[in-house]
Amino acid sequence: MREAARIRNETAIFLRRTRLQHAQERAQDYVEAIADLITTIGEARATDLAKSLGITHVSVIRTVQRLKREGLVTAQPYRSIFLTDTGRKLAAKAKARHGTVIAFLEALGISPSTARSDAEGIEHHVSPETLEAFERFLKRRGVTAG
Repeated sequence: MREAARIRNETAIFLRRTRLQHAQERAQDYVEAIADLITTIGEARATDLAKSLGITHVSVIRTVQRLKREGLVTAQPYRSIFLTDTGRKLAAKAKARHGTVIAFLEALGISPSTARSDAEGIEHHVSPETLEAFERFLKRRGVTAG
């Protein structure tokens, strides 16, 4: 009985963590995409962000409003979107995690295209412990991420 209760409790903790990660997933994807747009074309406009993420302009506007409330971006109507210091830090962290997951998958022999696709889901759900294991694995093989 105790073992069953422990497993149920552990499962509840895992599910709570997954729900939290899903909630953070969109913010991480957005700030990473905004940073990429600023780096590649010099600015991040809602229309460019919508194209980059494969979503509608309306979805971008709604999410940018949420990101503003969370202190990750600044934006004015019909103007570019900018990352705050907090947003830049989150974007850098997300990009590094993304690069580590891709490099790990490729080191396992996964094709670059599939590794990039799979990393989009894995990167948001990998624990710090697992990410550190990925990094150790890559370091032992002399592979640099990103």
